[in-house]
Amino acid sequence: MSVAQLQPDPAPFDAIAQRYDEIFTNSRIGQAQRASVWKELRKTFRGGDRILDLGCGTGVDACFLADCGVNIRALDCSAEMIGVAVNRVQAGGKQNWVQPQVLAVEEIATLRDCGPFDGAFSNFGALNCVADLRSLAKNLGMLLRPGATALLCFLGPICLWEIGWYLAHGDPRKALRRWRRAGTTARFGDGPTVQVRYPTVRSVARTFSPEFRLQSCKGVGVIVPPSYVEDWLARFPFGLELARGADMLLGRCPGVRALADHVLLEFVRQPV
Repeated sequence: MSVAQLQPDPAPFDAIAQRYDEIFTNSRIGQAQRASVWKELRKTFRGGDRILDLGCGTGVDACFLADCGVNIRALDCSAEMIGVAVNRVQAGGKQNWVQPQVLAVEEIATLRDCGPFDGAFSNFGALNCVADLRSLAKNLGMLLRPGATALLCFLGPICLWEIGWYLAHGDPRKALRRWRRAGTTARFGDGPTVQVRYPTVRSVARTFSPEFRLQSCKGVGVIVPPSYVEDWLARFPFGLELARGADMLLGRCPGVRALADHVLLEFVRQPV
């Protein structure tokens, strides 16, 4: 296994790569939100499938899919994140299933000779950092076979938890940051800034058409809060379990599901 062509300039998420699992993956909230996504991954992809993981981060999802017998091309623009992913893959003995590669989502057209793939997946807002989703839709359509599924998890445009949390802490700017048309500028640690956008489900569906048709939408984190609420939530031992149960009921509920921290969109590649 090799890490392909490390980019010389730091990526926005390089600065937090070594701490990401501690901050999010291993947190109770992170585990709850990821379990909701994994439930859909189990239903969608089958053993022997070849899929793309767009913005794979530290490789947690890729290794989960490998345990399900899925072959994954795990891509991320952060060389530091890929470095963590490579270590995780090697430690788990999953080298035959997961192929980590430093590659920005915007550059997936370079994989044309490696397709067609049986599906694609992107988790927890990696695509919110992509400026041109229309180009992504075209390139992804070129890489996936007709009938393939793309499970894409975006940060939602309206998160009730975020609004209430930051208003309660006297920070209306953060409370309403997802409502800004141009998105918001974010910086992680001492890395470079990145523009984060929060498109609506309807706008994403339009952008991915005609290559893809939106099949379903699921809210991830309707009642389960964002990860920055972890310390506060620790005061209520049974609060997270109650929230997880409520999310199972409300995650598919029209209207309410759009108010979640993340929205998981299931797209189907349309025939050429």
